[in-house]
Amino acid sequence: MTHTDPVISHQDIVAAIRASTADVFATMLGLEITAEDMQTEPAVTAAPSSGVVSLIGLAGNWCGTGSLACTLAFACRMATHLVATPYDSVNEDVLDAAGEITNMIIGNVKTVLEEKVGPMGLSSPTVIYGRNFQTRSARIHEWIIVPFACGEERLFVQMCLAPNPDSRSRNGNKGTLRAGFQVPQVLTG
Repeated sequence: MTHTDPVISHQDIVAAIRASTADVFATMLGLEITAEDMQTEPAVTAAPSSGVVSLIGLAGNWCGTGSLACTLAFACRMATHLVATPYDSVNEDVLDAAGEITNMIIGNVKTVLEEKVGPMGLSSPTVIYGRNFQTRSARIHEWIIVPFACGEERLFVQMCLAPNPDSRSRNGNKGTLRAGFQVPQVLTG
């Protein structure tokens, strides 16, 4: 019997991102957001080079990164709606809100995708903000980017996922402690 890895298509990821983002914006922020056409990393020219980017890692039989990117003004607007406190400049609360919104959206996407590929862990979000920066994946896999419009503002929800080559050893799962983590080697002298 041969083992076949489950496959996630771009359409699976895009559909999960669209549904999760719309749900989080409607239920948690009380904002309407409209999905635009999906892009992949080489085609992207509209993502902000200044603003807020929040990244979250995923690990399991499939692993990668999910992220949200937006302007500083839109990060303040989202925080205002999430916390019901007005914010007109970026501070710790705004960055925490961006991380929490990322956690909710990417966490919901993860839950949908787990139905096809099995359990995945989710890291704590890392939030970066400032001017003139760019984020890139160190892997060769492409990012799937779904832009959203909320009034005049734009939000970019991005995901880069690939099968985890370390999730299975040559002998099934006997060589792994759990998906993605190798059993420690013990050296004797």
